[in-house]
Amino acid sequence: MQYKGLVFEFDYTLGDSTDGIVICVNHALHQLGYAEAKREMICRTIGLHLQEVYQVLVTAQGKEEKLGEEEEFSRLFIEKADRVMTENTCFFPGALELLGQWKEQGYKLGIVTTKYRYRIEEILQKYQSSNLMDAIIGADNVKRPKPDPQGLLWIAQMWEMPKGQLLYIGDSLVDAKTAQAAGVDFVGVASGTTTKEELQQYPHVGVFDGILGIRELLA
Repeated sequence: MQYKGLVFEFDYTLGDSTDGIVICVNHALHQLGYAEAKREMICRTIGLHLQEVYQVLVTAQGKEEKLGEEEEFSRLFIEKADRVMTENTCFFPGALELLGQWKEQGYKLGIVTTKYRYRIEEILQKYQSSNLMDAIIGADNVKRPKPDPQGLLWIAQMWEMPKGQLLYIGDSLVDAKTAQAAGVDFVGVASGTTTKEELQQYPHVGVFDGILGIRELLA
């Protein structure tokens, strides 16, 4: 069946916020009295919900989670992110141009991400591409974060589009699980910290090195 809607994760799929995320995570950890985490450890948590990021990084330091502290971690992260994230985020080379081509070809484009919706809107505005996306579902728009399929199913409903015409593109196992839970076809891109071999363990219609590889599938 021909796809009519393309939905993406943002981080490590369309772009890179690593520098901003590292700054914000370590700011939050420092404010809570923990040691700063190494960059590579933080990179492995990108795409997780902020409360999960807290749990992973605190446990990695051999510390026990404190009741309610994950909410404070999230608050401190967002507070810092409001100042530094957008300026420390970029699209992967060629990604914006490719999205523009798909838009001209008639595809509906959307984003379902663990980032907040307004952050994605800021990033798109930075690149003068605010009209590129037909739908953006962020962590602040859903009650249950990925891999719960709520956000992806919401887009299918908004677009009045059968799930068989929807394609979800992501870089992590969380993304693969989200597509599987939604009953939507999945394409993996190994442009983050998850390997092709890991992505291929889940149902997929293709796994590529990066976003540009999807041109082969949609040609």
